[in-house]
Amino acid sequence: MLRALSIRDVVIIERLDVVFESGLCVLTGETGAGKSILLDALGLALGERSSSRLVRSGADRSIVTAEFSVNQNHPAFDLLGEQGLDCDNPLILRRILESDGKSRAFINDQPVSVGFLKKIGESLIEIHGQFDRLLDPSSHRTFLDGYAQLGTECSKVALLYSEWKSALVAYQEAAQAAVDMRTNENFLRHTLDELDIIDLKAGEEEELTQKRNFLMHAAKLVEALQSTFDQLVGEGGAENRLNIAYRLLEKVREMAVERLTPILETLDRATAETTEALSLMQSILSEIPEDRSALEHLEERLFKLRALARKHGCTIDELATLRDKYKAQLHTLENNEGHLQELQEISKIAATRYYEAALNLSRARQAAALKLDELVLAELPPLKMDKARFRTQFQTLPETQWSAEGIDKVEFEIAPNPGMPFGGLGLIASGGERSRLMLALKVVLAQAGNISTFIFDEIDSGVGGAVARAVGERLAHLGRTLQVLVITHSPQVASMASYHWRIEKNIQDQTVQTNATLLDLPQRREEVARMLSGDKITDEARAAADQLMLERIAG
Repeated sequence: MLRALSIRDVVIIERLDVVFESGLCVLTGETGAGKSILLDALGLALGERSSSRLVRSGADRSIVTAEFSVNQNHPAFDLLGEQGLDCDNPLILRRILESDGKSRAFINDQPVSVGFLKKIGESLIEIHGQFDRLLDPSSHRTFLDGYAQLGTECSKVALLYSEWKSALVAYQEAAQAAVDMRTNENFLRHTLDELDIIDLKAGEEEELTQKRNFLMHAAKLVEALQSTFDQLVGEGGAENRLNIAYRLLEKVREMAVERLTPILETLDRATAETTEALSLMQSILSEIPEDRSALEHLEERLFKLRALARKHGCTIDELATLRDKYKAQLHTLENNEGHLQELQEISKIAATRYYEAALNLSRARQAAALKLDELVLAELPPLKMDKARFRTQFQTLPETQWSAEGIDKVEFEIAPNPGMPFGGLGLIASGGERSRLMLALKVVLAQAGNISTFIFDEIDSGVGGAVARAVGERLAHLGRTLQVLVITHSPQVASMASYHWRIEKNIQDQTVQTNATLLDLPQRREEVARMLSGDKITDEARAAADQLMLERIAG
């Protein structure tokens, strides 16, 4: 429940601190005293949309703090835990709004996003202004699920719907891919034939390029190698001269007492190296063809590879990867029928699982709706709407409209007067009837929810006399199990309160100040009398106030 509200510098409220109690809490006051501003301030603490216009003129910022006392099992603590926030009772929600429109949010002095603050606020308190959603049929299914506590069933249906749609998308994409590949089948086979015929080898481009460069300079290479060879062989060549030198020194080796041995060894190595160089030159010369046909064949091969690479927008080395890719696509195409059937079967199974869960959810909704209808109808006579009829209408949607929320369209319908057909809640033209129906629905829906604080802003609008009295009685009834805050101009409703605050606006030295005063019994009598008679309180108004308050005690 809402334990306290602290407001600083919001519109005409400079400083206001209110400590609330459980039960039916009524706030009254003259028009313009600041009752609605108090609700706007509370909305700030609950994460509602803000505006710099809420900052009191001359102030740098507005600060609103709302303190809640809740059960430790309340869903709010689960939400806090998911965000890694460790909060104890009480929960203190704070919002700071700067004059430039920027705002900050805190829960138990820990910074949070405004969106998360709103999420926590919605789990703690509900303001009657939100009930306008009941006039929108698209919200009725959500209200029914909340009343019936079908959260687990709804989550299961949502999960199975997601799985079904994912499986369906996988099948549809695979089917489309098969169509696309089949369209390109001739291209795939023709390209693979080209790549297979050319039979590319790894690193072949570099090898061909080197050979091409070698053959392009064959004439110069032959000339240089042959001249070098001629210089090294023959009677005047290096090889012959080395041999002669070696033999001359060999004859006199013993005369030099082994001092010639290193020279002989060096000449021997030089002879061997020269012989090897000659062998290598002969090997290279043997590789050089006498005609240009080899170069032409090599260039033809290289140009074919380069043309094929340009055709497919890749490098020559990437042609092998492209061949493997096209082979895989063709293999998939050739074996796709079985894969498609498998995906289709998975999609059908997922659809069946979703439908079965959604059908079970629909049955649970319909069973809960019967009870809801019965309870709402029971609430209408005490609110002087005993001739009205209420029902929850179901429509099974076509498959194209199935969703994560199930297969139902749910709509609350009413026949306000005898002889009138059932129709949407928008049929209620009277604001008083609409307020009473919303109250009846709230009394019923609140029984199954986690929210323990409800705020009604002028729920009694458009009603008076016995009807207003009936509204007050139902609010008091709701206040026996929940905290109910009501802003009202009705003396009949105010007289039913467990606690009564008067909101007043004081003007001193051109400064406007709003105050909230918790009234004792004599003060409550005067306030109810004022509401009955206006500014001038008469003895008759006081007597009528006494009667209203006595009726509350008697009730």
